Amino acid sequence: MTAIATSPAVRSARLGLRATPEQEAVLRRAADVAHKSLTDFILDSACRAAEQTLLDQRLFLVSGSQGQALMALLERPVQFNEGLRDLFSRKAPWDSK
Repeated sequence: MTAIATSPAVRSARLGLRATPEQEAVLRRAADVAHKSLTDFILDSACRAAEQTLLDQRLFLVSGSQGQALMALLERPVQFNEGLRDLFSRKAPWDSK
């Protein structure tokens, strides 16, 4: 997923939130460090978190025909793949201690 554009020219929806003074201070400090306005920093951070949440979903709803196509692929006989055999026969780089 790509970052959602947050150009001020296209913003029309208004969001409101309440924060503790400590939360506000942290957000303002981080926005300053990132050289962004507080609004841009909060929107960018919230959109990244939202996109990640959506990408982390484990349940996908598909149409009947899509579900049938997936099941057909899963039920196909196993096919030998030399490349995969070679790959899985090697030790993982992080296990080479």
